[in-house]
Amino acid sequence: KVLVSELIQSFYSLTIRVTTGPEPARLDLLHLERFAFSRPVIIRGVTDNTRFQVLCSRSGLLQRYGSLTIRLSTANTHSYRKVDVAFQDYVDRLLRPQDAAVLGSETLYFFGDNNLTEWQNLLDRYQAPPYFLPGRSAAYSFGIAGPGTGVPFHWHGPGFSEVIYGRKRWFLYPPDRDPRFHPNRTTLSWLTDTYPGLPEAEAPLECTVRPGEVLYFPDHWWHATLNLDTSVFISTFLG
Repeated sequence: KVLVSELIQSFYSLTIRVTTGPEPARLDLLHLERFAFSRPVIIRGVTDNTRFQVLCSRSGLLQRYGSLTIRLSTANTHSYRKVDVAFQDYVDRLLRPQDAAVLGSETLYFFGDNNLTEWQNLLDRYQAPPYFLPGRSAAYSFGIAGPGTGVPFHWHGPGFSEVIYGRKRWFLYPPDRDPRFHPNRTTLSWLTDTYPGLPEAEAPLECTVRPGEVLYFPDHWWHATLNLDTSVFISTFLG
């Protein structure tokens, strides 16, 4: 059976309601109207990426891809600046804990923006969630980042996010609620300076995604992310 955990708003922690759904082959049809356009949802037990996790170990990635040039983005809302570095250099020099005083425009983040041909052999071994939205196709974005890093509030189309190593904290607002944030301050800075003073009525939905869990986020939902550990993660964008 598939376990589905619905996100319920809570100021300090996530409250979940666990329900039992049907087999995966029918879950996309049954829950499409309920979740696809209305609310985020955490899904458990629908993928087994144990083999992919082994391939994504530090030693395994460096052995296969250490010499590749990767493209990094700044960790602010609009990710204007791009920087090309060797993957080995990123792991050795830039994969470190986030400093809350450093601006998003000065923080480099490895997620998406890369030559998928060079990474295709790895991505082919990823087992994506077996769900779909009518008229949309899937595109992967693969990322690796240090503890305390993340991307501040932004929105885009719907998709899935899965953590392969580590844990990722999510903060979400529906399209009709604009979060209070600065686009060039990191999520860690927002969590330290803004989050504690939010009245309960302005609190986001929030959850922590761990290995083996998949978060679905609907179209146009605001979200910010915070990696609680050095994390490897992959998103499936439904464009």
